[in-house]
Amino acid sequence: MSDNQHSTPSPSPSSVEPESDPGPGPDPDPEPGSGPGPTPAAASPWYRRAFADLSPLRDSPDYRRVWAGQAVSSIGQQMTAVAVSVQVYDLTGSAFATGLVGIFSLVPLVAFGLYGGAIADTVDRRRLGLIGSGGLAAVSVVLAAQALAGLGLVAVLYAAVAVQAGFFALSSPARSAMIPRLVPSHQLPAANALNTVSMNLGLTVGPMLGGVLIGAYGAQAAYLVDTVAFTATLYAMWRLPAMRPLGERKGRASVLDGLRFLREQPNLRTSFLADLAAMVFGMPRALFPAIAVTFYEGDAGTVGLLVSAPAVGALVGALFSGWVGRVHRQGIAILASVAAWGLAIAAFGALHNLWLGLLLLAVAGCADTVSMIFRNTMMQVAAPDEMRGRLQGIFIVVVAGGPRLGDFESGTVAALTNPATSVITGGLACVAAVLLLAARRPAFLTYDARHPTP
Repeated sequence: MSDNQHSTPSPSPSSVEPESDPGPGPDPDPEPGSGPGPTPAAASPWYRRAFADLSPLRDSPDYRRVWAGQAVSSIGQQMTAVAVSVQVYDLTGSAFATGLVGIFSLVPLVAFGLYGGAIADTVDRRRLGLIGSGGLAAVSVVLAAQALAGLGLVAVLYAAVAVQAGFFALSSPARSAMIPRLVPSHQLPAANALNTVSMNLGLTVGPMLGGVLIGAYGAQAAYLVDTVAFTATLYAMWRLPAMRPLGERKGRASVLDGLRFLREQPNLRTSFLADLAAMVFGMPRALFPAIAVTFYEGDAGTVGLLVSAPAVGALVGALFSGWVGRVHRQGIAILASVAAWGLAIAAFGALHNLWLGLLLLAVAGCADTVSMIFRNTMMQVAAPDEMRGRLQGIFIVVVAGGPRLGDFESGTVAALTNPATSVITGGLACVAAVLLLAARRPAFLTYDARHPTP
């Protein structure tokens, strides 16, 4: 995709609610595809086209503010996640009690993710984003207050994590469904790549900064920084115009309608199944502690390297994503990326060299980024606007639940055999699932982003 500038057209009257205060920001693109097409990629040098396409940030002030706000708040949220885990372990000395933090966040993510998607398809998404960001900031204030007061109550931490996950799940579908209204369709792959950059910045930078702050000033410092970070997201949402779903609305949006829609749309359904195959069969993160000891005779530091390697690879993949906008056969790109993930994981299980293993995990993370970019783009372009919230809600459930199922699968196989066998067979099962999907849905291989069909 070229780095040349593109103008953004004004929205149709139906895309902005006259009764709502649109804020001072410019009007968004009402529907993807209505903006001018990209200029030839040859207009930019090859070395510039290799890097992430920044045209969505240049061309859309609204998207630029939303992206910056999400990047800053993502770093803050990861700092908070580290601080909560540290606090729980300090209070209990129990790895089991610390692990329960994940359970208290998972249940609201699944429940409210579906519900939040249905809400996002009926209300002003800008307002829902404001409510969610405000609620998350308020939870950070509560966490900071309990740390400063020295309450020492694990129940308060569990409750705060659950409420935090609920606010995130309610507002996340709305924020994701906004993106096709902020940039034209030809910039959606670039915008999704940039979103991946912001997410992985949070995953890599957030825990490091959190560890430094907690070590120097205590958990309350991380919570306070997270509270301040949310002002960036609140400001970005405030500047957006009102953004109600387009299309005819027939009563209340139903979660079941979203599930029925996904069941009836083979291309979108296949993209979801491909992601599930990668997460369930090819996600050996639950085995990293055992792998660190049995493969490399390492310690907790080795586990940290294994956990961070996929995120580093994902960040590198997003930074060098300038080519994604020139790929039109996005279905085959998704399946090829998921297969590459599975092969990299299987090789990781077979080759017991630490630095080679870290490289393979980074390759897997890079492949996952490519898959995520095209899956999000397909969902945003092929689905009608009035369904995007519910599909994003289902996506949250897949992202939240898939890795947990993967933990169970890899742990069970490892218990019956050994960690190496679990990792190798899981990666190969992921590849087999991709081949099965390609055989059962050959039309997915010919999906063309220039003529999207759900």
